[in-house]
Amino acid sequence: MRAVIQRVKEATVTVEGDTVGRIGRGLLVLLGVGHDDTSDVARSLAEKTAGLRIFEDADGKTNLSLLDVDGAALVVSQFTLYADTRKGRRPSFTDAADPRLADGLVETFRQAIEAFGVPTAAGRFGAHMEVSLVNDGPFTLVLDSRSSPEGGR
Repeated sequence: MRAVIQRVKEATVTVEGDTVGRIGRGLLVLLGVGHDDTSDVARSLAEKTAGLRIFEDADGKTNLSLLDVDGAALVVSQFTLYADTRKGRRPSFTDAADPRLADGLVETFRQAIEAFGVPTAAGRFGAHMEVSLVNDGPFTLVLDSRSSPEGGR
């Protein structure tokens, strides 16, 4: 799994003009699923995301996690995170998971974050979505479960 995580003051996702997800302070998580990903990988990456210390404490140091600041998470599936652009000008998406697998694992990830007590919202899988955010910092991280020996921890 790959995640682009942005610390936000607020974020929304709309589909065909209807708001389907909205959060205040928290994290916007753009989540891509690879064909080798599993439920265990999704849960591990969710735990890592919920515990990332990327919010500022009273001294202005990034010592607080989403859990510490009572933040929320907006989870938006984004298969384009698995784009391969090494050849030519048209991206290849052969490393992205089949949509049936990806849909379930995105939901597993969302539920796993929610299980930590984090309010969540989500985009609509497979839909053309418009995502709006107020990036806080900006503070953006890229997590890839394959680059960690612990599968995302």
